[in-house]
Amino acid sequence: MCQMLLSINPQYVASIISGKKKYEYRKVRCRGDVDSILIYETAPTKRVIGEAAIDDILEDSLDTVWRMTGEFSGITKGFFDEYYRGKDKAVAYHLGKLRIFDKPLTLEDIGVSCAPQSFRYMQDSVIA
Repeated sequence: MCQMLLSINPQYVASIISGKKKYEYRKVRCRGDVDSILIYETAPTKRVIGEAAIDDILEDSLDTVWRMTGEFSGITKGFFDEYYRGKDKAVAYHLGKLRIFDKPLTLEDIGVSCAPQSFRYMQDSVIA
């Protein structure tokens, strides 16, 4: 299996850690062999702060995905609608077991030169 590195804004990372946000949204679905997400917290932190298992991937109409995930989205319906403006489908990663690192990692620590715009596949698990 493999991991993907996701860039996530600090406010949403905080919501993931607190358990208020159990879904991470993207416009494109990842490959089928991805089983976990490395969480890169964007500026000002700029560190890989943890890893979340992917329990499920939902891909459906905007209304269906929001109905299934809205309660634990960590975002407003207005933000969701704006993010998916002009799109017919939404992708939601259901975040499972979360592991926060004792010492956050730099991108260089995991062999990456710059933060991904959306996501980046990590061929081998970089975190044991």
